[in-house]
Amino acid sequence: MPAVDVRLVDVVKRFGDVHAVDHIDLEVHDGEFFSLLGPSGCGKTTTLRMIGGFEEPTSGLIELQGEDVTWLPPFKRNVNTVFQNYALFPHLTIFENVAFGLRRKGVPDRDVKARVGEMLALVELPGYERRKPTQISGGQAQRVALARALINRPAVLLLDEPLGALDLKLRKQMQVELKRIQQEVGITFIYVTHDQEEAMSVSDRIALMNAGKLEQIGVPVEIYRHPASRFAAEFMGTTNLVEARALGLAAPVWVSLRPEALRFAEQAPAGWPRLQATVTQLEMLGPLTRLDLRLANGTPLRMATLDAPHHVLVAGAAVALAFDPGRLTVVP
Repeated sequence: MPAVDVRLVDVVKRFGDVHAVDHIDLEVHDGEFFSLLGPSGCGKTTTLRMIGGFEEPTSGLIELQGEDVTWLPPFKRNVNTVFQNYALFPHLTIFENVAFGLRRKGVPDRDVKARVGEMLALVELPGYERRKPTQISGGQAQRVALARALINRPAVLLLDEPLGALDLKLRKQMQVELKRIQQEVGITFIYVTHDQEEAMSVSDRIALMNAGKLEQIGVPVEIYRHPASRFAAEFMGTTNLVEARALGLAAPVWVSLRPEALRFAEQAPAGWPRLQATVTQLEMLGPLTRLDLRLANGTPLRMATLDAPHHVLVAGAAVALAFDPGRLTVVP
């Protein structure tokens, strides 16, 4: 088993009568890219701030590499934080922004220069030392913030929605860069986001939060394919949440069936259950087509399929479908 870098035991945070974080237990492993995921107000940022020391828990225990840090101030914890607004000093050069933590520790100039150079190379910004934050793009500013946070070699790096201010294309690029940087430095990253696609693309494991509680913890594919609740099924991408009887099954339970688990009947294996449906709406997204369907019993379904030119579909068309029974997940 990998070593545990961060452990939360029965942690509670109340603001008046509101339970922002409600009795959570959590372990984050050494060298892991771990994401706290959930909608606004679910408690993920409060949890991150308690790990960083910016909020005190109402009760519970927080450990960092086996040390009880529950009541230690931020500057006494071996963690650094990257915020959404970057928090760069506008009057300082990029070099001095990155060097700030080393200067405070009294590191000799010779070592400062070498380590700043290493960090700027890591985030692919060599040659930017003399620029000011106003002279670089948002994506470059995020890289500078990362370099500044990593230069003191913290045990854990906390990232609070760090890509939230970037446009979609740049966010995608920075997701790849964040994962590369984390793998190169080998430092534990704890990442807060409300974007499930972002979390699935970068994370080794995800803690899905809802209303202050932990809904499910696991690797991204496990949560996506085997959601533990209706909330998990619906939050982790599009799904069909229906009564099993609506699909012709006898069990009196609710199930989650992902849109990609549906196929046109002639393309499906012989053992898959068949359904008859009517197309109510379709959306072409380049290589992918999304279909809104309605079964004969009135149940709506959503289907996602690769573009099939031989299927000329229009609203009102009748289609024969099949679904993979192995992709059904019973949800409480």
